[in-house]
Amino acid sequence: MTTRKRTNLSLPEGVKSPFHGDRPFFNRELSWLAFNQRVLEQATNPDYPLLERVRFIAFVSSNLDEFFEIRVAGLMQKVDSGITRTGLDGLEPKEQLNRIRKITSRLVNDQYACWNNQLVPDLKEENIVFKKVDQLTKAEDTWVQKYFEESVFPVLTPLAIDPGHPFPQITNKSLNILACIRNHEEGEEDLLAILPVPRILPRIVEIPSKGTKYRTYVFLSDVIGKYASQLFPGFETLSTHAFRVTRNSDLYIDEEEVDNLLQTIEEELHKLKKGASVRLEIADTVPENALERLLQAINLSKESVFRVDGPINLLRVMGFYDMVDRPDLKFPPFPSSTPQALAESTNIFDTISREDFLLHHPFESFTPVVEFLRQAGKDPKVYAIKQTLYRTSGDSPIIEALIEASTQGKQVTALIELKARFDEANNIHWARQLEDAGVHVVYGLVGLKTHCKTCLVIRREPDNTLRRFVHMGTGNYNPKTARLYTDYSYFTAKPHITEEVADLFNSLTGFARSPSFKHLLVAPFNLHASIQKFIRQEATNARAGKPARIIAKVNSLIDQETIESLYEASQAGVQIDLIVRGICGLIPGVKGLSENIRVRSILGRYLEHSRIYYFQNHGRKARIYVGSADWMPRNFFRRIEAVFPLEETEHRKHVLETLRTYLKDNTHSKQLRPTGTYAKVPVSKRSTPFSAQHFFMEQALEASKRSSEELEAGKPTLKLRGEPRNSPSADSTKKTASDPDAASNEK
Repeated sequence: MTTRKRTNLSLPEGVKSPFHGDRPFFNRELSWLAFNQRVLEQATNPDYPLLERVRFIAFVSSNLDEFFEIRVAGLMQKVDSGITRTGLDGLEPKEQLNRIRKITSRLVNDQYACWNNQLVPDLKEENIVFKKVDQLTKAEDTWVQKYFEESVFPVLTPLAIDPGHPFPQITNKSLNILACIRNHEEGEEDLLAILPVPRILPRIVEIPSKGTKYRTYVFLSDVIGKYASQLFPGFETLSTHAFRVTRNSDLYIDEEEVDNLLQTIEEELHKLKKGASVRLEIADTVPENALERLLQAINLSKESVFRVDGPINLLRVMGFYDMVDRPDLKFPPFPSSTPQALAESTNIFDTISREDFLLHHPFESFTPVVEFLRQAGKDPKVYAIKQTLYRTSGDSPIIEALIEASTQGKQVTALIELKARFDEANNIHWARQLEDAGVHVVYGLVGLKTHCKTCLVIRREPDNTLRRFVHMGTGNYNPKTARLYTDYSYFTAKPHITEEVADLFNSLTGFARSPSFKHLLVAPFNLHASIQKFIRQEATNARAGKPARIIAKVNSLIDQETIESLYEASQAGVQIDLIVRGICGLIPGVKGLSENIRVRSILGRYLEHSRIYYFQNHGRKARIYVGSADWMPRNFFRRIEAVFPLEETEHRKHVLETLRTYLKDNTHSKQLRPTGTYAKVPVSKRSTPFSAQHFFMEQALEASKRSSEELEAGKPTLKLRGEPRNSPSADSTKKTASDPDAASNEK
């Protein structure tokens, strides 16, 4: 296991970071907020279908929820504990909180401005109308009142707040209505009551619109607010205000001190509903005195209050996307394709025995991954299956396949990560279900999350020998997210890879704590040290006057030693392009420090999720790796990650061309500036708009079409690779397509 080193690298004299003093790193939290601002920009993008924009505004809320539950909650704990230790950027926790609150306040204001001033009016133009209760027609109001009395009123429980009724426990992220009421017979002092809204009630209600072209909707919180007085007969209801409390949701478990990890996590999940308050979202109409009493009850300061003009929790509009049957306002469905050899295969193991496969999701289908497990469960020649599960879907065919395999008498081992954040309850459910079916369920190594995406199948071959087959990937075993995230899947039966995957599983299920890997890069054992070695090699080549190049695509880059290694490589003359979707602690483009480093972030129809590392390695075969690990301390040192080398020429060409296609994107890509903000990628007047994701879709569709035409003509089929003949990048990448090692020499 590698150890981390810390240095005191500083910015060149006269150069200052916008976020701190003299440390050459962006603050992690502020970098993440800059990313989420970019997510919000997608909701304002008129080039996207309208309902897709609605989904993006919901993503902003989802992202902020997790940010406050984990990151802000952690900073608040540090401040409360008097901890002043700075991070790699030089900011103390209290200063970070101050800046976070200012930025998030602006972000939330922008989010609701987008909803109220752009999305709601644009939806109305499409005959989709969101109304406030005071805007309802007489007929609509009659219907809503009946709906409230029949479907809502019976399940509401008013909770008074007075000396005889202590303040109720407000569960994490639940919708509540604060009612300000008055009893004229007992004085003028206003009283407070809370109406918790059961999660089972739909948050958006459609009002029947017979005889009209409009579809009309109202938020449940508005409906309850209007008719809440029915719950307080004999009192005057002065006002009602929807609110929501966010609580600390991080798990704190000492695995070495617990006997039953599954049971302990179940208990902790129950406690998380009552964690410390970290944020209050409340309607901006709330009176000041009522707000002060509420804050006192939940033990929160005014700095953590977000007054909003609109529906509490815009995440709820995510479900609205499925409520509205308007395909014209959504992205058209994309029919992902499958390489012909896999599509026509009746025995996937025989097919993988002949050649390796690398699939690019969602442009190529996730079905072969499911089929790999399904056939393993049914094939009498398969003796054992070993599988990691970090996240999966609710009706997972992966789980079904593992259960089927176990009932067929095969030895099935599932390594389930119980601490997969916000999926703990789901994973506990899967663990119990698999155990009931006879699957050996294990939870990995103490103190380390199992984040690698790996499956191992052991099968008896016709020559009576046992052979291993492996699937590895960059994404979770989740067929639903595989249609929304860009990821890679790799199938192989090569002994030198499959043997190391077998060693990895033995380490996870047994007592081997220091395994040796020669081909795979596995955290926390050899991944971090290998990355530093590869970066240093590029720097050495650059100093010797040789071409040197690094291209890396990750979700986050925040590891200090890796950033410092990249700075040193830049100063040596290495040309470095980083495609970092979210958090980036590296400051690019600073003269004397990082002038040879460019950082861009791509946000489009699909969530960029694949991790790819390319090192030119002049004079030798270029190093190209794909896997599950971002460049963060947690991935390098606190998680089990698996990164695999690409060895087949076709796969290497494809992935390098994929990276270079991303670098051509001038539509969904933005460049990170030294100020910490993002700007459009500079383009010449002669440049045409180019989207990498759109190109990959066209590429897959055209290759699929060619295969179909050749099948009909009785010709040999083409594999799902290659470029459309009218590709904007076809001419400029001929050299790359023929030789991935030589083409990378350009700067």
